[in-house]
Amino acid sequence: MGIKNYIGKRAKPKKGSTENIKVSDYMTKNLITFKPEQTVLEVMNTLIKKKISGGPVVNENHELVGIISEGDCIKEISNSRYHNLPMEEIKVKDHMIKEVETIDGEMNLFDAAEKFLRDKRRRFPICENGKLVGQISQKDVLKAALELKGNSW
Repeated sequence: MGIKNYIGKRAKPKKGSTENIKVSDYMTKNLITFKPEQTVLEVMNTLIKKKISGGPVVNENHELVGIISEGDCIKEISNSRYHNLPMEEIKVKDHMIKEVETIDGEMNLFDAAEKFLRDKRRRFPICENGKLVGQISQKDVLKAALELKGNSW
């Protein structure tokens, strides 16, 4: 499996500083997830209906096994049309990204923001004991910044 966890620095925070603002404070916990056996067509319908750009793929034990995005679905539309294959038969497990990098919920939110810039990702899943517990997106970081705008960072 290709799950990589990025922990980040673990220095003690100074009291009253933004150093103690953790990813887990702003991550989304109520996630829309997908199953490996679902069809890409089902994923496309969910992405449009829920107005999201992708989501984690979990197995029956709620363990992270991949990520599927709009881009992955668009690739399949193109391939399906080119090879004249029905979209109804294309499974998530065959087209999800299996090399998924996660980050630690204890990571400082501003370190996560730097990681978003460095790695050019839209979202990072957060796992605990192998189970998916949340996800932090670029939008979550923006929301946190607006909330904290009165504080010095």
